[in-house]
Amino acid sequence: MTPRRYAPTLVLPLLALALAACDRPAPAPPAAPEAPKPAQPAAAPDAPTAAPEGAAPSDTPELNIATLDKGQYDLAAHRGKWVVVNFWATWCAPCLKEMPELSAMDAMREHIEVIGLAYEEIEPADMRAFLKTHPVVYPIAIVDTYDPPKAFETPRGLPMTYLIGPDGKVADKFLGPVTAAMIEGAIAKAGGPKPGESVEAKAGT
Repeated sequence: MTPRRYAPTLVLPLLALALAACDRPAPAPPAAPEAPKPAQPAAAPDAPTAAPEGAAPSDTPELNIATLDKGQYDLAAHRGKWVVVNFWATWCAPCLKEMPELSAMDAMREHIEVIGLAYEEIEPADMRAFLKTHPVVYPIAIVDTYDPPKAFETPRGLPMTYLIGPDGKVADKFLGPVTAAMIEGAIAKAGGPKPGESVEAKAGT
């Protein structure tokens, strides 16, 4: 049998293609996936500037603030009492509505004390003039709205009230107006005197 011969016209182009393929640089291999890095412990989140909703930044808050009567109110000095820390403002209608009842409760309940923290920009002279028409028996302090007490949550609305137990810990918190019945109910729920168990006026009041 006669060997099959390929036409030169076909062999030469095929040879040229083969040579070109040899000269062409091979494509780079796909990058290998990086080896998984060993798991690192999650970084602790930064401390929040304000407590999450429903909780105070401190369970045992500290408060040391100058009052309008040029005194100094130190919350730690009132351990053994139930202390109502009331954030309010002169422009807040619900705040003004609750003030007389808070004042009467402070005067009539020997185991309960109230401190009013005015959360607004107001001059002391203007606050004193305001209190002449809205008198209360408990101390009032003006809070710096740019630097409020860090131990308490920045108020999301007014009034905002904390109930501090005799041990200095937060026993309850109220957003919105409160009544004496609400405060005394919270005290009883936390293990304190029930409403009506202590009705004597404070000595010297």
